[in-house]
Amino acid sequence: MMSEAVQTLDGWYTWHDFRTINWPAWRSASEQVRTKAVAELLELARYYSGVDRDRQGSYGQYTVAGHKADLLYIHMRPTLDELIELKSEFNKTRFAEFTSNPYSYISVVELSTYSGAPGQDPMADPRVQARLKPSLPKGNYVCFYPMDKRRQGNDNWYMLTMEERRGMMKSHGLIGRSYAGKVTQIITGSVGLDDWEWGVTLYADDALQFKKLVYEMRFDEVSARYGEFGSFYVGNVLSETALTRLLRV
Repeated sequence: MMSEAVQTLDGWYTWHDFRTINWPAWRSASEQVRTKAVAELLELARYYSGVDRDRQGSYGQYTVAGHKADLLYIHMRPTLDELIELKSEFNKTRFAEFTSNPYSYISVVELSTYSGAPGQDPMADPRVQARLKPSLPKGNYVCFYPMDKRRQGNDNWYMLTMEERRGMMKSHGLIGRSYAGKVTQIITGSVGLDDWEWGVTLYADDALQFKKLVYEMRFDEVSARYGEFGSFYVGNVLSETALTRLLRV
């Protein structure tokens, strides 16, 4: 017998665009080429940031710790077509010639209805709309990871009843809410859009809170028994000044 599928509320399409800089090529380029490339990049970033003011999407730029990437750009837009256009715009810049793309992730902001009140239209709630079309938080640090729900033998999330899943998600959500004010979380769904089922993006002013939250959730049954996790990427918000300093040689 097929289990009941939870309904989802879907908002803005999201593109996590990771970039690695070819530092030898960047250092070898003339100062004139680098100056023009940086100026063009900053102009494009200001243009991207304009969607936040107009509430037509959201944009964030970050530097990534470790070896997995140097930069992370997060774009949110109402349509997938707009994300494809953004990719084309960036790839036509001079700066793009000095980068490679080790990883990217396509998804859409998602809220589940596990805890929704029967008979109510959640899309009519301004608070729900704000969560589906968020302005990316301005916390100092960002953490991104993809994840799946396990589908193996007796540990198959999708064969559980709606009541079982609802109960476990309520417990899981209580852990997240205990970090209110310390960590802001944006969940994006990617079933049929990318290799994993969800992307999780966390923001905090203290990066240690990422470790504390994820570790505590490991002991919750939803994660301990049914969670599968991909690579973690962590970094910090990159201001225009910091970006210019990063690219200075």
